[in-house]
Amino acid sequence: MIKGKMYINGQWVDSRSGKEREIINPYDQSVIASVAEGGREDAAAAIEAARTAFDSGEWTSTPASERGRLVFKLAELIERDREELARLESLDTGKTVEESRWDMDDISGIFRYFAGLADKDGGEVIASPVPNTTSYVVREPVGVCGQISPWNYPLLQASWKMAPALAAGNTIVMKPSEITPLTAIKVTELAEEAGFPKGVVNLVLGPGAEVGAELSESVDVDLISFTGGIATGKTIMRSAAGNVKKVALELGGKNPNIVFDDADFDLAVDYALNAVFFHAGQICSAGARLMVQDGIHDRFVEALKARMEKIVMGSGFEEKTEMGPLISAEHLAKVESYMPVAEEEGAKIILGGRRPAEAPLKDGFFFEPTLITECENKMKIVQEEVFGPVITVERFHTEEEAVTWANDTIYGLSAGFWTRDPDRIERVSKALKFGTVWVNDFNVYFVQAPWGGYKQSGFGRELGQIGLEEYTEVKHVYRNHATEAVNWFGATGG
Repeated sequence: MIKGKMYINGQWVDSRSGKEREIINPYDQSVIASVAEGGREDAAAAIEAARTAFDSGEWTSTPASERGRLVFKLAELIERDREELARLESLDTGKTVEESRWDMDDISGIFRYFAGLADKDGGEVIASPVPNTTSYVVREPVGVCGQISPWNYPLLQASWKMAPALAAGNTIVMKPSEITPLTAIKVTELAEEAGFPKGVVNLVLGPGAEVGAELSESVDVDLISFTGGIATGKTIMRSAAGNVKKVALELGGKNPNIVFDDADFDLAVDYALNAVFFHAGQICSAGARLMVQDGIHDRFVEALKARMEKIVMGSGFEEKTEMGPLISAEHLAKVESYMPVAEEEGAKIILGGRRPAEAPLKDGFFFEPTLITECENKMKIVQEEVFGPVITVERFHTEEEAVTWANDTIYGLSAGFWTRDPDRIERVSKALKFGTVWVNDFNVYFVQAPWGGYKQSGFGRELGQIGLEEYTEVKHVYRNHATEAVNWFGATGG
């Protein structure tokens, strides 16, 4: 049994209420950990610690090269403990341990990247129009940053927030999902080992309604970064208005994957599977909305169905497993609830659509790989983010129709399309209104490129140089080297 505490002002502490939460393995519903269950008072204490650490000047006056060294040290420790972190992530989420290993490699690379950027911004000199003056622009840390991470990629999403915030000189209060806190606890232990000063890194465990609300509402928090659902994101925006804090939101997507007649057929089929079934479809950028042109539609659906029938579900720690369970009983029920609605609207479930009945899968939160055809643009199953191992298929006729339908969504996170036509590549890349567009590929990201969405997928960007700039304020400094009197007010006595 793993025991977990919170980390506030350089100390590992229990919640002030004494409450604890059991953490459940989604594979078989076994209890794998008991962790402190924090509330508003715990969050307030962490905010105070972060505020003091920032305002005291110890951290903000630390040379950027030293901040970078500490962030780089944390990357090295993550790499050292890669296997332990991967196992914790798979216990927590149910994903295959191989997927978790890939995540850990990405995470150490993310910390290395931002460590390298920490001392690279020397400011910008501006040509002043006034004689005998100088003018320049500098970027400074925002201050205290509240960081709320989701349950689907607990440590990966946390790293997107932690690394740039620390490299830029901010102090942070992290709140992982209350149901997947194990790797956040571990990475905080590693931050302590790396040598970050007390109060710079804080970790509060607990529900969003209390811990998240305190972070969003507190006037001592200067920036709130949230990855999660639209409803919660809107609540955070309203709460953040109290002190007009900076807000960065990534709120998911319903991401079209468009296959034109001239696509490489076999590759497009393979990537249609990759786009959805990693981590059982619990990916904000999952290509769950498949759009296939007339000429290959029927053959494509048959090829996809044949591959999907062979997907092996099971424990993430078994080598043969290709797909693990959903995260919780509540989420399983949500995914399941879309099935009768899809059929009522006229779609056809030609594969899956149910929980597996056989042992041992029936003891976990599994849902079968599901293929739904005869879908139309306005259907609920097409428009809403199901967040499970479900592919809907829409048939389209023309390029214009595909683009129009793809853009007809409240989301704008990511989209992909498949074609061999170079002119079409240019047209469709420009026409799709999404934060990331993949051409002849899907679900690719890397730390050097920005990530974020249009429309109700949120605003702000993570990763890349822009991801670092999100955690800074811009200051213009103007200096007059030969100030002369203006003598405008009262100088003549008239």
